[in-house]
Formats: sequence, C-alpha cells, structure tokens
Amino acid sequence: MKENVTFVKSLKLHQVVFMGLAWMTPMIFFTVYGVAHEAANGMMTAAYVTAFFAIFFTAFSYSRMVKAYPISGSAYTYTKKAIHPKVGFLVGWALLMDYIFSPIIAVLTFGIFMNTEFHSVPIFVWIIAMNILLAVVNIMGIKSAARVSGMSVLFQIGFILLFCILIAKDILTGDTSASSLFSLTPFFGDDAPLGPVFSGAALICFCFLGFDAVTTMAEETIDAKKTIPKAIFLIVLIAASMYIAISYLTQIAYPDFTFTNPDNAAYSLIQLVGGNLLSTLFIMVLIVANFTQGVSSVTSVSRFLYALGRESILPKKLFTSIHPKYKTPTINILFVAVISLSAVFIDLDTAVMFVSFGALTAFTFVNLSVIAHYYVKLKKRSPKETFLYLIFPLVGAGFIGWLLTLLDKYTLIAGIIWVAVGFIYLFIKTEWTKARERKLAISSVNHMPSRKSM
Repeated sequence: MKENVTFVKSLKLHQVVFMGLAWMTPMIFFTVYGVAHEAANGMMTAAYVTAFFAIFFTAFSYSRMVKAYPISGSAYTYTKKAIHPKVGFLVGWALLMDYIFSPIIAVLTFGIFMNTEFHSVPIFVWIIAMNILLAVVNIMGIKSAARVSGMSVLFQIGFILLFCILIAKDILTGDTSASSLFSLTPFFGDDAPLGPVFSGAALICFCFLGFDAVTTMAEETIDAKKTIPKAIFLIVLIAASMYIAISYLTQIAYPDFTFTNPDNAAYSLIQLVGGNLLSTLFIMVLIVANFTQGVSSVTSVSRFLYALGRESILPKKLFTSIHPKYKTPTINILFVAVISLSAVFIDLDTAVMFVSFGALTAFTFVNLSVIAHYYVKLKKRSPKETFLYLIFPLVGAGFIGWLLTLLDKYTLIAGIIWVAVGFIYLFIKTEWTKARERKLAISSVNHMPSRKSM
C-alpha cells in the first residue's frame, strides 16, 4: 500500500515573517526603483504611502480569510469557497500569473545586476545558474529555505539602514540640495498631478507582495489560524516603514535625480550616495536578496500549484506529488525552474507589470470574499461586524480595483487575454468532465444485471 505523504507543520511566527519578507525582499525597492520612479513621475513617497493604505485593507482581508480556510491556495481557495468555484478558478488563474512571474523577476534581476558587475559573463549564464540553485534549496525542504530567508532579510535591513544613515548624514552636512531632514514635499509635491502617484502606487503594490504569499504555507505552519494573520500584519508594517523611509530620504536629498536605463537606475543612485564601496556592498547584498526572494517565491508557487493540482484544476498525479524524504513538491519545483528560464527573453518592466496584474486581481477578490463569507453567509452584521466585514473590505476592493485599471494598457490587455485563456481551459475541462461522467453513467447502466438474469 502506497504511503500518503503530506506536508509537515514546522514553521513558527518569526520564520513565516522572514519567509514573507524574503519573498517580498526589502531590496525590491532598488530592484524596481527605475520603473517605479518613471511610473510615479518621481513622486515615490506619495506612491508608497498610497500603496500601503491600499494594501492594509487587503492585508486585513487576507488575515480574516486564512482564519476561515487555513489551507494552501491563497486567493483561489478563498474566492472558491466564499463566492463560487468558477470565480475562484479565474482568480486563481490570474494569481498564477503573479506567482509564475515572481521567480522570473528574481532570476532576471540577479542576472542584470551580476552582468553589471561582471560584463564578460552573459546574463543567461547567471539566470541558468540561479535557477538550478533555487531548485536544489527548495527541494531540500521548507525549513532550510526559512533559515536562508532569515539571514538574508537581516542583511537587507542592515544595508537599508546604512543607506538611510548615509543620506541623512549628507543632508545634515549640506552635501545635498536639501536644507532639512523634514519636508512635506515628498508626500504632497509642488502642485504635482495625482495621476502619476496613483499609477506608481498600482505598480508599487508589487513591492508588498509576500504578505499574501505566506498564506500558501498555511499547511506547513504551526497554529496557522493565529500565526499567519500576525505574520501578515508584521510583514506589511515592516515593509511599509522601510519603503517610505528610503523613498522619503532619496526624494528630498536628490529631487532632480535622473537615469537613462530604468533596469539599473538604482545602481546609479547607490553610487551617487556611497561611491564604489557602497555599490560593491549593494551588489553583494542584492545577490543574497535575489537568491532568497527566488527561494521564497519558488516555495510559494510550488505550493500554489500543489493546491491547484489537489483541486484537479491541474493534473492531480503530477502536481500533488510530495517527495517522501524532503516532504516538498519536487515536480512542481522543477516545473517552476523550467518556466523561469524564460527570464532570458523577458524584460524586467514586463515581468513586474504581469505580477502586478495577477496580484491586484487576486487582492480585489479576496476583499470581496470577506464580504461573501462573513457578512453574507455567516450573517455577521452587528455595527462592529458591518464595519469589519462589509465597509472595510469594500473600501479595499474598490481601492485595489481602481489601481488595477491604472496599469499600462498593454499589461491589461495581456492580463485579460490570460484570463480568457483560463476561461476557455475551464470550459473545455468542464465539458470533458461532463462527457466522462455521462459515459460512466451509461456504462454502469449497461452493466446492471437484468431482471431475467436474477
């Protein structure tokens, strides 16, 4: 008899927080600095504050839904259970775009910055090497991934503190155009239009991804109903504090900073702040950050694929296979590694936009799932419950849904096409299932013994 291999509950609160921050990677501020700067027209601080408010509502909704359904599957599971299975499938399909492209961003960023430092080695070599390493670490087990993530996050926070201290020192000593450490201009601008701020916020929401990814680890977390919600809020608050602090200081110190290539704009900014020594340290920390972001994102997407396989949305035998020794979805991890090789052909801007589409779509429906589950189904409608389970998630859904419409039109078109492909796949799968059930029903009738033979 074949042994039923399942996940092991081993993750504690600090490990889940580190995994989430590693997936998010605090250094993502620098990774997407150029793309986000262009989208927000330089108003980075206002864009990050706006994104934080939008994410806070959604973080609350995730914390509620993981209490209701502490299993892998994230937004797919919540929407399916609370609203409707078919809606859940389409949300899960959109979220798959987010999760699939996240490891791609990690290996692509790694390749870009390593090529910047070592020109003679092509980007594709770094991408292939990174993919192999990510697969090996993930196959060996989630606790090893959590340990690596914890060390990486501490290195990143240390670098960000150093970066902020150097900028603050330059401001106080008069080495920048800023006359003081305190200014409201980064938050409100000088008659700057709000359009770019909201457009930047729509893209910057990507930088907060990680709090939602930890919900895919619910089946490997000790007391997930309590641990995951705490982790979600800690991850969002820690990330928001860092992002807003960095963007505020850089904006008041270097309001006229310009760059030619958005993919490595952060490298130019680092050199401006700390010269070659800081830029060398930056590359070292970024290598570690991208590696652990890749580890954590592969962990999340492999568990998400497992959830889709368990629901028979993807081939069940293939995607629900758990390694008997390491207790990890090995086939899923290898599948992600192969897909991530497409980083050789994709630019960073495109990858970030696709992740943003999948994430914002999922966030919108998680907010709506709270209303459907708690307010409609469970009828929690006291004044306090109405605020928590209707008004709060409704504001979150409206805010996130609006940010979704502000994404680049080509991203929206590509995202809609992706969802349409998912709809076609769902239709074909449903019809195939119905046809098989009819065939089985007819077969069972034909094999029933007749009265004469009894």
